[in-house]
Amino acid sequence: MTHFDAVPIIDIRGLFSDDLAARQAVADEIGRASRDVGFFYIRGHGIAADRIAALRAATEVLFAQSLDWKMRCHIGLGRGHKGYVPEGSEYYGGGRPDLKEAWDIGFECDDDHPFVRAGQPLIGGNKWPDLPGFRAAVEAYYADVFALGRKLFQGFALALGQDEHAFDALVTCPPSKLRLIHYPVDPTAEDAPGIGAHTDYECFTLLLADQPGLEVLNGLGQWIDAPPVTVEGEELFVINVGDMLEVMTAGQFVATTHRVRKVQHERYSFPLFYACDYATKICPLPQFDPTGEKAAAYPDISIGDHMWSMALQTYRYLRDKLAAGELALPENARATNTFGQFKALAPAERT
Repeated sequence: MTHFDAVPIIDIRGLFSDDLAARQAVADEIGRASRDVGFFYIRGHGIAADRIAALRAATEVLFAQSLDWKMRCHIGLGRGHKGYVPEGSEYYGGGRPDLKEAWDIGFECDDDHPFVRAGQPLIGGNKWPDLPGFRAAVEAYYADVFALGRKLFQGFALALGQDEHAFDALVTCPPSKLRLIHYPVDPTAEDAPGIGAHTDYECFTLLLADQPGLEVLNGLGQWIDAPPVTVEGEELFVINVGDMLEVMTAGQFVATTHRVRKVQHERYSFPLFYACDYATKICPLPQFDPTGEKAAAYPDISIGDHMWSMALQTYRYLRDKLAAGELALPENARATNTFGQFKALAPAERT
């Protein structure tokens, strides 16, 4: 990782070209940004402004409802780990609860889907609140941003020297979560964590936010701002490398540590965490680990079990069940904050 002082912008319109050379040129830029920074903005993504506006409007109505109303769809009710997450329910970084509320939406599938019947955590139907137009707006946005994720994953494949469709079959019904996140207004806020320092657990993240607050850790240990950016009327997405791409590249692509600082103004954020199917085993690709020696540094664990183990250690209701012995960590589960820059730190420093 370099000592960057800004997050680069990549125009990805070439990924939609019929010309392989144009697609490869964008992929090469993605590869450089993933090695040097682990974060980059994208423009030319093709998601319509009215689709984004409809998502924002629906989210504002959602979080304006009473706490009692929202708690009827609490994430801990039923199976699937989806629904409302009240403020103070998640713990990242130094162990303090995060100052935000959220609504988690997953890849929609029926109860008779083989992955659901197999009992895979994180897979299943969503909790849809009884709000006019909410489901339609959110599902439409999810479909668009997930399709963009598929296109980016093909770009990542090219950046890794693979056929661009090498990973397509790994994504059929994944635990890819869209989070609708609300940071309430707090005029007294002074440098408090909105979300503590962490890496993302999946392959990569596509983020849209409406206010500053996101910060990225560089090679000098400095926090670099990654505020919302608009170019020629287009809101840019922020893309960041997750734990699983770090594994695939044996650490050449870094799951860069980041955080959200608590700011005084109200903030809405919409990350889509792009993942492979739950049972997919991720390991270093041969060109990054020709002797197999680096594989020992990474867990023999499926992408879904890695995500589930992180959830078990992060969400309050799951932490309580873990402590009570009602749930158990998957075999070879790692502690949180052991990827990216965290892996070079002693456990006591991972805060």
